[in-house]
Amino acid sequence: MTTRPLRRHLARILPLALALTAAGTLGGAAAEAAPPAAATGPDLGANVTVFDPSMPVSEIQATLDATHARQVDNEMGTARYAFLFKPGTYGTAEKPLQIKVGYYTEISGLGASPADVVINGKVEVYNRCLADGGTSNCLALVNFWRTLSNLSIKVNGAGQDGCRASANFWAVSQAVSLRRLDISGGNLSLMDYCTAGPQYASGGFIADSNLPDVISGSQQQWLTRNSKVNSWSNGVWNQVFAGVQGAPDDAAFPNPPYTTLAQTPVSREKPYLFADAKGGYSVRVPAAQKNSSGTTFAAGLTPGRTIPLRDFFVAKPSDPVWLINANLALGKHLLLTPGVYDIAHSINVWRPNQVVLGIGHATLTAVNGATPLRIADVPGVVVAGVTIDAGSKESRTLLQVGNKNGIGLSSAANPTTLSDVYFRVGGPHIGKADVALEVNSDNVLIDHTWVWRADHGVEGFTGGVNGDTQRWRTNIGRNGAVINGDNVTATGLFVEHFQEYNTIWNGDNGTTVLYQNELPYDPPTQADWMNDNGTEGWAGYKVGNKVRNHKLYGAGVYVFNQNNPAIHTENGFEAPKRPGVKLHHIMTVNLSAGIIDHVVNGVGDAADTTKIGVPVYVPDYPAAP
Repeated sequence: MTTRPLRRHLARILPLALALTAAGTLGGAAAEAAPPAAATGPDLGANVTVFDPSMPVSEIQATLDATHARQVDNEMGTARYAFLFKPGTYGTAEKPLQIKVGYYTEISGLGASPADVVINGKVEVYNRCLADGGTSNCLALVNFWRTLSNLSIKVNGAGQDGCRASANFWAVSQAVSLRRLDISGGNLSLMDYCTAGPQYASGGFIADSNLPDVISGSQQQWLTRNSKVNSWSNGVWNQVFAGVQGAPDDAAFPNPPYTTLAQTPVSREKPYLFADAKGGYSVRVPAAQKNSSGTTFAAGLTPGRTIPLRDFFVAKPSDPVWLINANLALGKHLLLTPGVYDIAHSINVWRPNQVVLGIGHATLTAVNGATPLRIADVPGVVVAGVTIDAGSKESRTLLQVGNKNGIGLSSAANPTTLSDVYFRVGGPHIGKADVALEVNSDNVLIDHTWVWRADHGVEGFTGGVNGDTQRWRTNIGRNGAVINGDNVTATGLFVEHFQEYNTIWNGDNGTTVLYQNELPYDPPTQADWMNDNGTEGWAGYKVGNKVRNHKLYGAGVYVFNQNNPAIHTENGFEAPKRPGVKLHHIMTVNLSAGIIDHVVNGVGDAADTTKIGVPVYVPDYPAAP
């Protein structure tokens, strides 16, 4: 629709689609046979478990415990799971349901409202202990890739020891979202202070939730958006609140390091799967909001539209890309069930308002240098719950929104939206990508993403100086996010370890609410970490020289040049000095190696090894008059 290659591609697909289908949805020879219509619900794949409140708590507990045992250390594995709870109550005061969530695991309710599914108990993540099989090297810094959404938790620690019973623990870092939750009856702790001390965590994200007293603790940074909180305690470096009722005041910044926006400029909640009273499944797609605060469900059903599941092509990892594309061309939406999909040719989303929803951390892996997912220059597309991996042959991009020479259709009232879309260059295998996320369309909303060039992993990540040098030469990722479209908003933009600018924002009228970045750990020499213009290093966040208007709220760039501690980066941030370009509450931090000489454009002290872990803040750039 927007490019000649895409038209040629569709010209091949459409005749095949029309020839093969009379009912409107294509099936494939490799696809599993559709199950008969029954009370068990639709076939969502082998790794989706749907619980019913009539099931014994002990049976549900055993199933979840077994999966957690498999996934608690499976950081680079391929297993993916979704556990979905039908409306009802699970667990009792005497026999609570206490869930522990491991890697690549989704826990979600199937109600139209979070109140429809009630967990009497807990849903938790603890520090992960990485050495000696005991409590050595216990931390939350690598607790990635898990999802909790659309349910109520009545916190109940019955049967746990005194420390464990004191809160619902959610000690996580990037690529972990909490959405559409109602938590009551106890504290929510974003750190685990029971397992070998608090340790640091590097999260995270909450949206559209009612929260009790929250213990932020050792969380380095966090975004809470469009929620209600009873209270919030402390912060380490960067805690951001947007549209949160009960949020702390930020007048004393940076002590504590709070950034508070009374309203979120642009927001749209993530689509969610739900079951009605008759057992039918649908997807609710929330409407976009402007200048909003509080939850979307406070007054009843979240505003938006409901799409019956029959209007989706429910894909399995065995389905070929041509079959997925043919169904999209026919106007179907796409539900990606848990698993790893090898993508040798782009999945093309080219109709306005199409929805691509992944459950259980469905993962698209690039094959032969493909761009796994392309979105046309059309309004209202929603992509949510999808992880995109680079492959061993370099991809130009991993996700492309719009074409630089496209027709440019967009809508401020109905933005194309990316929710919980994560990117990975390396980790389980060597990865190569020039740019992970490229946004060329106008009026796009990025609502929580982690764009990661891996700093550790399985193949080719051997550690030490030689291993880090190997990684620099083989695990290629130049830019994490490149934003060329105008009027793009990002709420929760986490981008790490890329080899040039981690984020380049070229579009006008852009807004970012919370930005987190770690510069790459592994440049072998200063010569390897030199900007093309002769500057030492590349800023973690670059606002393009031609940009007239840009707003950034709450941002940090961290340095840990593990491979060569003598390396310098001149600026954490770069931006044109114009009245319309405003960076609010920004900082740099030294994690123990390397130096960032200035926070922004030569302003701000050096983040060097004399102040390890101590942020260097610039409250406003340009400085307020």
